Amino acid sequence: MDTESSSGLMSGILWFFQGIFYSAVNIFTAISNPQLWLDWSDKKALMRFIYYGGSTELFFAFLLCFIIVVIAGLLNMRFMWGFVRVTEGISNTVGRLVAWAGLLMVIQQVVIVFLQRIFARPDIVIGFGIPIEYGVSWFAEELKLYNAAIICLCISYTFIQQGHVRVDLFYAPASFRTKKIIDMCGAVFFMIPMAALMWLYSWFFMWRHLITPKVSASDKIELMLRKARVVKWNVETIGFSANGFSAYFLFKVLMVIMVAFIFLQAVSFFCRSLAEYREGEKSEGKFLDLDGKDAAPTAAANTPDQVRR
Repeated sequence: MDTESSSGLMSGILWFFQGIFYSAVNIFTAISNPQLWLDWSDKKALMRFIYYGGSTELFFAFLLCFIIVVIAGLLNMRFMWGFVRVTEGISNTVGRLVAWAGLLMVIQQVVIVFLQRIFARPDIVIGFGIPIEYGVSWFAEELKLYNAAIICLCISYTFIQQGHVRVDLFYAPASFRTKKIIDMCGAVFFMIPMAALMWLYSWFFMWRHLITPKVSASDKIELMLRKARVVKWNVETIGFSANGFSAYFLFKVLMVIMVAFIFLQAVSFFCRSLAEYREGEKSEGKFLDLDGKDAAPTAAANTPDQVRR
């Protein structure tokens, strides 16, 4: 290795550890001074929130929290299993709730067809003291929002329920511990980096449809603070048709939430795989909350008599 390559490697390592160190400072500053980024009546606070929401500082803060959770879990397995149960519980709860949007979507489509074809109504009016009146085309296009919500908010839930398609050419015949190593490597080297890339693009894509002037990932904090002088809310309300659905900014918000759930599930999956690796095959599926009749009992319930049967 030549001098230039070794110097670049050392610079990269130094940059990494500096990022980890300063992330602790940044987390403390953000917690102790929430008005600097949560008081959106101050336009500079809003721009700080937008900038740091898609910055390397946030990534290192996430990485530091991930390292702390893993180290704490290695020191105390009850903490690790507790973290897995809480994070999987969040994804399961949200997924099971949002899955009902599928039924709502079917009912709304039936209502739309009846109103258009049988009653020849051009609009739908909802009362309850505050009349809400939109054209049928508005409600027809709104169905896309339900579909998007199911996809974005049920993605982690489906992963926990083992509903995603995976290719098991090398995974299926592997030993138990090898599988867990593959799972941990997949979470660290595939799920988290891909989620970070998706977050970077979706975060600024969302804000470009919420405020003006537009912001981008290449903007420096100094430029963002200068833009704060003229920034104003400009929420996207344009539909695809004249009387169509007018809240397409919600699709951008759902993208960001989806990536957040992927981040959460990546950490949860890594911790579960690590915990099962340490405790052995008896812990496989421990505390796993599966739906339906095929739901496996938790490892804690697998007594020796049950295992023999």
